[in-house]
Amino acid sequence: MKFKKKPVIIDAIQWHGDIEDLKPFIEDGMEYTFNIPSKKLCVRTLEGSMYVKENAWVIRGVHGEFYPCQGDIFEETYEAL
Repeated sequence: MKFKKKPVIIDAIQWHGDIEDLKPFIEDGMEYTFNIPSKKLCVRTLEGSMYVKENAWVIRGVHGEFYPCQGDIFEETYEAL
């Protein structure tokens, strides 16, 4: 069987290496750790903690969950409104 993804509207912010980029999500309760010297960001997701690479996107899902998405996959999956 084949399936088509349902159209949903998500909030997303692109990570450029500055924790200030994600301030709106942090204020909404996103759980994360950020190592200042290495600029490594780790976001807590429903599946556990996941690293966010620079220029990837952080998405708030339909149930308020947060998770990273690589830039190329984001571009293939989502379009701006």
